[in-house]
Amino acid sequence: MELDDRMSQPDFWSDTKKAKAVSQQAEEMRNEIKAWTDLRKYLEDLSQFAQEAKAEADLQAEIEKKYLELKQRFEKLEFQVLLSDKYDEKNAIFAVHAGTGGVDAQDWAEMLLRMFLRYCEKKAWSVKVVDETRGQEAGVKSATVIVQGRYVYGYLKSEAGVHRLVRISPYDAEKMRHTSFALVEVLPEFDEVEEAPIDEKDLRIDTFLSSGHGGQSVQTTYSAVRIVHLPTNIVVTCQNERSQKQNKETAMKILRAKLHQISFNKLQAEKQELRGAYSEAAWGNQIRSYVLQPYKLVKDHRTEVESHQPDEVLNGNLDKFVEGYLRWSTGKSK
Repeated sequence: MELDDRMSQPDFWSDTKKAKAVSQQAEEMRNEIKAWTDLRKYLEDLSQFAQEAKAEADLQAEIEKKYLELKQRFEKLEFQVLLSDKYDEKNAIFAVHAGTGGVDAQDWAEMLLRMFLRYCEKKAWSVKVVDETRGQEAGVKSATVIVQGRYVYGYLKSEAGVHRLVRISPYDAEKMRHTSFALVEVLPEFDEVEEAPIDEKDLRIDTFLSSGHGGQSVQTTYSAVRIVHLPTNIVVTCQNERSQKQNKETAMKILRAKLHQISFNKLQAEKQELRGAYSEAAWGNQIRSYVLQPYKLVKDHRTEVESHQPDEVLNGNLDKFVEGYLRWSTGKSK
């Protein structure tokens, strides 16, 4: 394996951060290969067992049981095959932004952030919050997180778009039903992006006192960084690292990803226009609705996948929706 060759080099651990990432990727690939190898062996054993038990009627139930287990194993691995797009293997940068709805929307943004963090925890992915702006009364106005692991972007890309919440507001004295919106951005993480080169002359870099996590020293030094890309007016802020240099490096990663996404969206829009059909993505075009009152339902409006257990979904059980999106987007819906 190419990664094993890299790890055997004498200077491999000279860059600890990169070394850990490569080691993690190698371990995940070994586990994936082992899963397919185990499935093949199980299939061979099942075939032999079926031949030996062909004449034994009392063993038919055992054969059916083994077949169902085989089917479950295959479907789990089939899911990996759906992760075949160009950037699916990459780490991801995702951000949650409160939309229309005031305090309710900020609370909803925090609920979504918690849902994604729980999902990442279940997948054993590494998570780093790089920027977070709290609401004055409750919730968050926005938060940006970098998630590291194998196929992270492939899994999380299904969540990009507007998420809509319908519930009885805990902030309304009259207990009226409110609708809130939050926008989720999901981008692949790039170190260097040829499609979106960055000229230092196009950047305005400001530093300021951090208000993020990290203890007293973070609060009293100008470690936070804000980068403005002047040609596009994209603004990226990072304040949760301990040093200004680390915050700048992280902010540049996010900027590269945003510039790449702009190039990609422009290309997709041109393709749509050539096909003669183009519909603008507007804030109100929610991808998924979460209804808590007067009934309970989570529904993805692209794939028609539903759940009548929103509490479980909001606790990070998203695989049903992620798989539904991947099958829908690749034309392999069941």
